[in-house]
Amino acid sequence: MRPFVLIFFMVLISSLPTLSLAHAVIIQSSLDSGPVQADQPTEIHLIFNSNIEDVLSMVNLVSKGNRMHPLPIQKGKKRGELVVELPPLPPGEYALQLRVFAADGHLTEDILKFTVREAR
Repeated sequence: MRPFVLIFFMVLISSLPTLSLAHAVIIQSSLDSGPVQADQPTEIHLIFNSNIEDVLSMVNLVSKGNRMHPLPIQKGKKRGELVVELPPLPPGEYALQLRVFAADGHLTEDILKFTVREAR
């Protein structure tokens, strides 16, 4: 194999980990701790693997019948954290539709399903 071809492949292989981190990925969510309590406002904390441009990002609440309602979001205290404000919701199945822009400009879209239950 020619030396320049070998160098090319070495550079390509060494850049692969960087390429795989180009999009924002949720690494932690407060939704993982259990169902949301019914009839009370709730803050959902989403932590991504990179900084998020909150001004360019959007989160919609998806309810029965695929009705979408935009939700207020703000930057959290941690790096890559977004805080989503849920209004009081009746029991049922819901989802958050996310369109977030990473600080590097890449768009990530995701859907997080969650349940709202009566307090016990």
